[in-house]
Amino acid sequence: MLDDVTQPAQQGDVAAATVADQLRERISRGELLPGAPLRDGALATELQVSRNTLREAVRLLVHEGLVVHQLYKGAAVKRLVVSDVHDIYNARRCFELRAVEESTYSTDAALAALAMPVVQAEQAAAAERWTDVGTHSLGFHRAVVHLLASARLDHFFDIIVAQLRLAFAEFPREPEFQGQWVKRDRDVCDLLQSGRRKEAWTMLRSYLDESERQVVDMVRAAAAARQG
Repeated sequence: MLDDVTQPAQQGDVAAATVADQLRERISRGELLPGAPLRDGALATELQVSRNTLREAVRLLVHEGLVVHQLYKGAAVKRLVVSDVHDIYNARRCFELRAVEESTYSTDAALAALAMPVVQAEQAAAAERWTDVGTHSLGFHRAVVHLLASARLDHFFDIIVAQLRLAFAEFPREPEFQGQWVKRDRDVCDLLQSGRRKEAWTMLRSYLDESERQVVDMVRAAAAARQG
């Protein structure tokens, strides 16, 4: 009898998690921008799920810091503040720099997989598809964390990537911001694949520090522009 009660609940949990994954990935690809409303009726119809499932998925995203509930307006994609950015980059340093340090234990397949998002970013930059450049660059950093061979860390970093994309969305001149990282991703990739971990660590640390400074400045500027 207990199984009859718990099975529908478990199925509902899985469905909500699946929808949350889909919405999180849309945020990561820059398809859902900060402030975008998440109307449960329209999204439930689009994703072919019940409103209850959609609402539960949104609750999961609220818990992840990707969505907020607005009084009288419903749910919307979150706009980041400076403290969010600092927290994101603290997490990135912990994950990515540790992955570089531990890359000596990574499989050949995981190291080889670093190259694909780098090539995709280079191709997107050549075609001036700057949103795609950002997506593929984030894909490279996902691949770096994947060197740690932990499904739990991969999932947590997926949330970090989605949060980071919300910060990137504040940049008014996307080519200027995204274009600067393409070669640096390539350099870190080449160093890791050649076993030059110390050089890769130093380069990546500098990369993350500079990226954080730029994102903080832009988040502050965007907030000031909305208030003004």
